Amino acid sequence: MLTLATTSPGEPEIFASLQGEGPSMGRPSTFVRLSRCNLACEWCDTAYTWRFEGDNRVHRDDLAFDRQANQISLDEADVAQRIAALPTTRLVVTGGEPLLQGAALARLLALLPYMHVEVETNGTVPVHPALDPLIHQFNVSPKLAHSGNPANLALIPDRLTAWAAEPRAAFKFVVADDADVAEVLALQARYAIAGERIFLMPEGRESAVIRRRSEWLAEVCLHNGLRFSDRLHIHLWGDTRGT
Repeated sequence: MLTLATTSPGEPEIFASLQGEGPSMGRPSTFVRLSRCNLACEWCDTAYTWRFEGDNRVHRDDLAFDRQANQISLDEADVAQRIAALPTTRLVVTGGEPLLQGAALARLLALLPYMHVEVETNGTVPVHPALDPLIHQFNVSPKLAHSGNPANLALIPDRLTAWAAEPRAAFKFVVADDADVAEVLALQARYAIAGERIFLMPEGRESAVIRRRSEWLAEVCLHNGLRFSDRLHIHLWGDTRGT
């Protein structure tokens, strides 16, 4: 069984859209959003995947979500059937933290051998051995200090070393100010990550905020040999589920 987020009570968050971020931005894709996360980012735009009632981890909105309304468990064959009914052959598995469900995810992908599969991960969880050969691309988004997560939980040296050595991995950092950029550059130097593998993306859930931060962040990328990622889906559809 897979545990998924919902777009509305009882409806799993499985949908076709354009990839809004990272190296595949703009590509038509099918998205599957899994529930549960081992981290708690203060600015997380999918807190409904982890901040359920009774969870006291910090989030700037201070909202708690009803687990029954925002989480659903489905058999892998059911999920595969829903994916197959959508028009694209690029699958983006997101969350939450998808690698927490590695074994079930491997069973799902075995049913979809024709899909090109991306997994979006915070970089703290190792890849299940059965899942690893089924993934074409890892979008690794390590969480910086401004996320509110302790570094010993969010920036695990052994895991970052492994991701830096993984040719299928691109790194996407959420950035709000100059201190975040300095932290990214320190991580780049420590783990010897080529600039062409690093995407800086402005933090924000509103188009105006993203555009304002993009102006200076684009210059940062230009001067440091890094890549820039917009948040295309926010500009097109706003901060909404199923987009």
